[in-house]
Amino acid sequence: MDNPSPSALTLNPTASRWVRWASYASVATALILIACKLGAYLATDAVSLLSTLIDSLLDAFASVITLFAVRTALTPADAEHRFGHGKAEPIAALAQSLFVSGSAVLLFVEAGHRLLSSPQAPAQASWGITVMVFSLALTWCLILFQRFVIRRSGSIAIRADVMHYRTDFIVNGAVILALWFGQKPRFEFIDPLVAIAIGLYILYSAWRIGRSALDMLMDREMPDKDRTEIITLAFSHPEVAALHDLRTRRAGPNAFVQMHIELDGTMPLSHAHSVADGIERDIRQAFPGAE
Repeated sequence: MDNPSPSALTLNPTASRWVRWASYASVATALILIACKLGAYLATDAVSLLSTLIDSLLDAFASVITLFAVRTALTPADAEHRFGHGKAEPIAALAQSLFVSGSAVLLFVEAGHRLLSSPQAPAQASWGITVMVFSLALTWCLILFQRFVIRRSGSIAIRADVMHYRTDFIVNGAVILALWFGQKPRFEFIDPLVAIAIGLYILYSAWRIGRSALDMLMDREMPDKDRTEIITLAFSHPEVAALHDLRTRRAGPNAFVQMHIELDGTMPLSHAHSVADGIERDIRQAFPGAE
């Protein structure tokens, strides 16, 4: 069960197509949100809107990186990359976490300046609220589509993308509250406070994305529940007497599973090979795209 099979190292054509479409949708959504939020920020001068504008700018940059990473990760294995190009995805996810962390730092600087100086009520708050409601609707549609793609591909790059767009969904809702309360007398400080809260949430999201990417780049074992399922599948074949040296890892959409199985020494070699093929087939059914 240790010999690589190039056909097992790539997603099926349908899943690959969905992953590409999810990448295109992410880039298009980010560009639309940037244009809308830039107009709203210029009209309102609200630091909470600036925070979500910065986040969308970084989202666009991260989505472009994800787009190229997905295209690379879906490239079939070749003579120089016998295990495929799947690690392009966690590299992209790690880059995203760094970009998102950078946006949080910028938010803290600007929000702190506004809070320590003299907070002002946002101008034309109703225009900003309208733009943010539109952003909520568009972001929610993208999240639903990305979750649909993740269920069919298991792409870590798309999973990272949906994670920070889910953050955007929460952020947009917080900005609406900041604009609503910020226009009321004695509540001007709500705007920079919401921006700081958004920055903290962004840092938390960046940490989760980065941890997942590093686990994959360092070939961390698959979760215990997945390893237990693999062992159960192997022992579902009554001919298997024992199993040892189970090793697992993930690289983008691909899972790699290696193990040694012990069979009856008097068993014909052709039958032993048939048992091994059956175990491989069961594992691939449970973990699509696994090698």
